[in-house]
Amino acid sequence: MNRVLAHTGARHPIVQAPMGWIARSPLALAVSRAGGLGIIETSSGEAEACQREIAVMLKSGLPFGVNLPIRFLKDDAMLRYVCGSGIRFVTTSAGSPAKFIAPLKAAGIVVYHAVPTLDAALKCVDAGIDGLVVEGAEGGGFKNPEEVSSLVLLQAIRERVDVPLIAAGGIVDGRGMAAAFALGAEGIQMGTRFVASAESPVHAHYKQAIVDAPTTGTWVLNQSGTPCIRALKTEAMAPVRAAGVLPADAFQRIRGVYFDGDMNAAPALAGQSAGLIHGVKSVQQIVDDTVAEFHAISRRLGALGAAGGF
Repeated sequence: MNRVLAHTGARHPIVQAPMGWIARSPLALAVSRAGGLGIIETSSGEAEACQREIAVMLKSGLPFGVNLPIRFLKDDAMLRYVCGSGIRFVTTSAGSPAKFIAPLKAAGIVVYHAVPTLDAALKCVDAGIDGLVVEGAEGGGFKNPEEVSSLVLLQAIRERVDVPLIAAGGIVDGRGMAAAFALGAEGIQMGTRFVASAESPVHAHYKQAIVDAPTTGTWVLNQSGTPCIRALKTEAMAPVRAAGVLPADAFQRIRGVYFDGDMNAAPALAGQSAGLIHGVKSVQQIVDDTVAEFHAISRRLGALGAAGGF
């Protein structure tokens, strides 16, 4: 059996990325109802609000997960809450998961850690992680300044480890899913594609900016500092790109981008996959189309393999 499906309980190995403020129950429920795996974020730092969102997901009875971004957690309160809530699947990110693995697994929780490099992947496997989210440099949001594409990173990690891999970065459809599986993944994670969905809570201006973006429509910003991010090319980010430094208050008005539609209020996080998104669709249609296209490609490649030709 596909190990990602066994670990998550989802019908399809399609995971929704844990985007701050965005990855809450309206979007996560839609993804889980469509057969994927919705994820609730905790990176916003709004602990009580996130706990309420987790409670909504638990009440639904649908499979889902929670992300714990280690560097952004003020204390162990969210960790303790997750361990005692009945959650079955957690992704960790933004730091070493070593101290989190023991309490999470003691609570019966499956743990995947998001990694941007081979070295990080090897350390996580040695620490006892159950699986990995392999984040290529194409993805939006917080990035490793030493860019490694999903195409290379998946191959490098699969060559060295045997844990299940969820591919993230540059994937919006069944073509990307089939490519990721060919490289050794057993699941995919999509962020930008689900941001530009009907059920996404963000403003229509943000969704349209993703739809309008070309494949060259993002910048990697602050490569010499922390955090390094990938965001849409906007008027406000042009001087940041030129200066090479992200202002300390860059994310202070991030909700202005997300919910007010002011695309210059803060960095509008998005992946290069924005250039592959040509319209806002329902989550159900995104998942159904991805699965159908994946299987169509798999059948075609399987026929080629059986025939021993090209």
